[in-house]
Amino acid sequence: MTTTAIPTATKRAGAATPKRRPRREREGAAWVFLSPWVLGASVLTLLPMAVSLYLSFTDYNLFDPPRWVGLRNYSQMFTEDPRYWRSVVTTVTYVVIAVPLQLALALVVALALKSMKRGKAFYRSAFYAPSLLGASMSIALVWRAVFNDGGTVDNLFGTGGWVNKPGWALLAVALLTVWQFGAPMVIFLAGLQQIPAELYEAAAVDGAGRWRQFLSVTVPMLSPVLFFNLVLQTIQAFQVFTPAFAVSAGKGGPADSTLVYTMYLYDRGFVASHMGYASAMAWVLLLVIGVVTAVLFRTSRSWVFYASEGDR
Repeated sequence: MTTTAIPTATKRAGAATPKRRPRREREGAAWVFLSPWVLGASVLTLLPMAVSLYLSFTDYNLFDPPRWVGLRNYSQMFTEDPRYWRSVVTTVTYVVIAVPLQLALALVVALALKSMKRGKAFYRSAFYAPSLLGASMSIALVWRAVFNDGGTVDNLFGTGGWVNKPGWALLAVALLTVWQFGAPMVIFLAGLQQIPAELYEAAAVDGAGRWRQFLSVTVPMLSPVLFFNLVLQTIQAFQVFTPAFAVSAGKGGPADSTLVYTMYLYDRGFVASHMGYASAMAWVLLLVIGVVTAVLFRTSRSWVFYASEGDR
């Protein structure tokens, strides 16, 4: 007895095999779609950065042609300008106060929202709203009125106007940033919802209470999200401008207590017309933010836990 193999598939007569486009043609199509972004990045980002780098080595007052002075702007900044160093200290103080408070409040609210049964969508939107409004000048001016002499804080606590006290003005600016905790809160909430419930059940079986579960389960599993928020909010905090400008009426007072780095940069560049000096300040800020971000990434190896990798 003989058996014959039954063909499993037969080609239709005359059917043409689809040909793959050449690699160069595919790359050309990709560049066509990327061209608007490349053009925008080149004209609106890279070219201004190159011009700013050049101006940082010149004496330029916006009216006369730039005059090359080499490293004089940088040496003057570091050795001859006490207000520059005051702005640095003020900015670092602001970052140290605002970022931890904002992230702590965002995490607390996210934990509360996660355990809610009803109205979660409404409260999530309500808490996120300040992040959309807080960067506007109008909200900053309202904030100044709240913390001014005779304002809401003065009427409630009798502490006087914070914006007129050197020791309290920067705290008022920082609280405006803390009030805008909606964006990190939403990110924390998304991260909390990804933590498996089995981990909490296993911890409860082992006798862990809520606080121990938070330290042993929530914090390690949420560490990548915490790290993301920390980097993002730190970078934004170093660039704070609108709240400090509005609260101090554009002067950085009282006694330069709210003179953050970007405000002094604005003052040197657009008020005093020392655009070359302001450009040098901008590049120093860029380098500092890069170094701080690199340090955060470097230290994250010891406390950020990625479950997929199984290491710390």
